[in-house]
Amino acid sequence: MLEKEKLRKADVFSGALISLFGLWVISQAFQMPMKDSWGGVMNVWYVSPALLPLSIGIVLTILGLMLCRIGLKTIGFPEFKSTLRWLLSKRMVSFLALDTTLRFYAIAVLFLTLVYVNLPRIDFFLCAFLFLIAFITMFYFDDDAVLKRLLLFYLVGEAGFIIYFALHLGEVVDEFVPFGTDVLSLCFTLSYCFYAWRLVQQVHEHRRKFRISLIIGFVTPLIIGAIFKYFLMVPMPKEGLVVTFLDMVRYLDF
Repeated sequence: MLEKEKLRKADVFSGALISLFGLWVISQAFQMPMKDSWGGVMNVWYVSPALLPLSIGIVLTILGLMLCRIGLKTIGFPEFKSTLRWLLSKRMVSFLALDTTLRFYAIAVLFLTLVYVNLPRIDFFLCAFLFLIAFITMFYFDDDAVLKRLLLFYLVGEAGFIIYFALHLGEVVDEFVPFGTDVLSLCFTLSYCFYAWRLVQQVHEHRRKFRISLIIGFVTPLIIGAIFKYFLMVPMPKEGLVVTFLDMVRYLDF
């Protein structure tokens, strides 16, 4: 494990990257229509599809800046300048090959696959389930060996999805099996949960953290997603298996 001072140095730069990513999300959200006319009726801003990514971008930016502030407060500006010089040196290349940078790779992989692979093609709730459970379990256990195995499992699954979508198999599967792509995503999420459980079941503290991860990962999207979908009337990026089921429950359409 990294020493606390090294972790705080990493917090400064990772916080900056998170903030920049949040600003990029905000810029993309502003490209969505904030108001539009449907059937001659002008919708107000708070039902815009841009509201959800805009909220996420703002939160990411604020949390990234807070992380930077905490790191700078701990290490001070002189140490920050020294670290910046090191980042521009050849030693940085060697550092990128170390296992200690694996956490940054994991964060990048999780966000990139969420935004560019899963969200546009898989039911929003299933995407959120997978992202939150994978994100929490990879870091909450605070175990580099577990992180490596979970990241590898996730990478294999997402590589399969990339090939699946690149070959347009989703369109073919969905024609013959209703919500076939969503079912595959659900199977992958359940497989990930089972694999994570197998990795940590021998450690009591890890088992407790795993249960907490499951609760947060499944309950949070249901609550927040339902608020946006049924109270604020904000359409989800991709509505599939879970959204259809929730619509049936909401409108008693059985």
